[in-house]
Amino acid sequence: MTYTSGTTGKPKGAYRRTAADPRAGAALMQHIGYLPDDIYLTTGPLYHSGPGGFAASAIAIGQTVVLQRKFDPEDWLRMLQLHRATSTFSAPTPIRMICNVADEVKGKYDTSSMRVMIANAAPWSFALKQQYVADFPPESLFEVYGSTELGVNTVLRPEDQMRKPGSCGKEAPLVEIRLYDDLGNIVTDTGPEATGEVFVRSTAVFADYYKQHDKFEEDHRDGFQTVGDIAYRDDEGFIYICDRKKDMIISGGMNIYPAEIEAALESHPDIYEAAVFGIPSDDWGELVHAVIVKREGSDLDEDGVKTHSREHLASYKIPRSISWIDELPKTGSGKILKRDLRKPYWEGRASNV
Repeated sequence: MTYTSGTTGKPKGAYRRTAADPRAGAALMQHIGYLPDDIYLTTGPLYHSGPGGFAASAIAIGQTVVLQRKFDPEDWLRMLQLHRATSTFSAPTPIRMICNVADEVKGKYDTSSMRVMIANAAPWSFALKQQYVADFPPESLFEVYGSTELGVNTVLRPEDQMRKPGSCGKEAPLVEIRLYDDLGNIVTDTGPEATGEVFVRSTAVFADYYKQHDKFEEDHRDGFQTVGDIAYRDDEGFIYICDRKKDMIISGGMNIYPAEIEAALESHPDIYEAAVFGIPSDDWGELVHAVIVKREGSDLDEDGVKTHSREHLASYKIPRSISWIDELPKTGSGKILKRDLRKPYWEGRASNV
């Protein structure tokens, strides 16, 4: 049993009654192109299913695993060079810290050995991907979409990273994905307007939630399971995760996905990272609010953020209010705790939406 991160609520115990299907694991490793002589460097805590799971897979196929006792971005670069590491798995937070190490410090380390960087745990913004490929071999960047409950569901390969911004790729080997609309119909249309909740069927899907079987049944449909993510497909079959269903903002009857706004904000050179969520409004139901971490030394103000937003977002998606913070609250695995950020705005209300 592995516990979920708890970014939208209390962590849930997701257990499986059988061992992992070796066929699915082998097919994924082959699809990514792992080799027995790869050297895996940990990036993040091993209790998280991503870093721990990929480390276990590395051991299973005979790779060397290098453990960093406590994450430090410059020390990570040192270990990468020292051991000539070729692969890792990372949430966006550690890689953002590594890419933002001063150029004169980064320049001391050779990053050319990196062959397989698995981006996951939370969406990497396109701006962060651009930072990564400027510092590391572009052909090393893979992205996988998945969850503690459902395993790895999609893969976006290096050759598609820059041409498919915002996509998490296509189905991983031996994985089936369906999108269902609010009426329970399978979504067959393509494009950003044809969104649906992501349901997955594979041998990697978990068996049940510990002491929450009703939640498991609620998220089950026709042999497929969901964790509440919303997505659409393009005309080439690539999948785009809009956001978590629970994170969606409804303002004036319009569905607004925070991930799109966060990606736009983080493309600003003075914004280190951002979190977007809905706050209560008697007139609109919810309003878009952004919490922003500025880069050190920046004099960016609210007007600057809104000017930038107008260049990249539809008018109804522009943050109506902004607050500033030195550091976003995160779980131990690097995921932003939006529930902690939202809580002060919704206290005393019967509903949080």
